Amino acid sequence: MLRLLVLFCLLVALPAFADAPKTFSAAKKIAWRLYAERPSTFYCHCTYSGNRVDLGSCGYSPRKQLRRAQRLEWEHVLPAWVIGHQRQCWQDGGRKNCARNDARFKAAEADLHNLVPSIGELNGDRSNYALGMLSDKPTQYGACPMVVNFKAKTAMPPAHARGAAARIYLYMAERYQLKLSKLDRRTYEAWNRQYPISEWERWRNQQVGCVMGHGNPYVGAIDPGRCSPLRRAGNPQRTSG
Repeated sequence: MLRLLVLFCLLVALPAFADAPKTFSAAKKIAWRLYAERPSTFYCHCTYSGNRVDLGSCGYSPRKQLRRAQRLEWEHVLPAWVIGHQRQCWQDGGRKNCARNDARFKAAEADLHNLVPSIGELNGDRSNYALGMLSDKPTQYGACPMVVNFKAKTAMPPAHARGAAARIYLYMAERYQLKLSKLDRRTYEAWNRQYPISEWERWRNQQVGCVMGHGNPYVGAIDPGRCSPLRRAGNPQRTSG
């Protein structure tokens, strides 16, 4: 019943606003402005200025790549690889082909609800792994309680990020008709129930929804009356995602 209600909300959502991004590159430029008010990374809560992450602000210790760890990148919570591998365009020519020729992939890749600021090294380590539970202790990244198990190809986010991540996954799966494994769906539905929507998540949903033209139904509707023009970006840096 809940899934049907969410699907209905997505189908009747307001059309995307004129400034909704059409490409991943455009989405990243807008993301810099959206998060300027609260410049903090999604998993580790490190502060950042421009594309420079203050690792000391959250006690993050680089696992291997100091230079990339100091760089802010924009991460797809539900990886672009997962989106693409369910599309014929990826089989015909990979991500670049999808970005050029598949309208649904382009829309999903540019959806700001799925983008979060992330420490570059963590973004690289997480790769296209699913998010899930692990028995490993969080010791890889200093005080940041993120875990990446390379053999299991799974990343376990800190408890504070699990609810938000789950609601992003569930939203993306519904909106773009993406398949989730039974295990992943059970995990994200459990996280959605276990971890309440935070004040930051509601703030983010409003910010992103004003640009996209709709909120994430798993978080809530946006208030169009509170939408205002985006502030001009201060000099967005090129990043990978």
